[in-house]
Amino acid sequence: MSNKAIIFSAPSGAGKTSIVHALLERMDALSFSVSATSRAKRGEEIHGEDYWFLSPDEFRNRISKGDFIEHEEVYPDQFYGTLKSEIDGIWAEGKTVIFDVDVIGGLNLKKYFEDDAMAIFVMPPSPEELERRLRGRKTESEEKIQMRLKKSTEELSYSKRFDVILENKVLETAVDKAEALIRNYIK
Repeated sequence: MSNKAIIFSAPSGAGKTSIVHALLERMDALSFSVSATSRAKRGEEIHGEDYWFLSPDEFRNRISKGDFIEHEEVYPDQFYGTLKSEIDGIWAEGKTVIFDVDVIGGLNLKKYFEDDAMAIFVMPPSPEELERRLRGRKTESEEKIQMRLKKSTEELSYSKRFDVILENKVLETAVDKAEALIRNYIK
């Protein structure tokens, strides 16, 4: 069995994290790739479980050492990236790595893994629903919400560059479709 990767990308609020969490509960063959970030923790997030939380300086240092498969400065001093060590560890366990990353990160990972990855773009049912979901989180300032909504317009334009576009209108339906796609891909 070759080492494979499943990449989930979407604008903030489209539901990719909810889908990924549901898939991890259902499928033992998957293991979550914990991304690194320099953003502050939100709510109950745990270092090493939700993200590897690094300072912007630590992040830049790890970039210069070549520790990342891909990384991006999403907003000024707010980095996200995939550590090589994270992927190597998952594959050593004989599992398929599953990613929950922003859109540019997803495209970068697909370029890196090529045919060993299936890239899935999670499409929100509408821009209005995306905004409703972002506001429903109640974790971010109005300024951050507006920043994410503005960015989502650009991110949606990249959807056709992914292997699959998965609409997330009803979460359970989206999870069922994603599970079927992944089971077919990794067998």
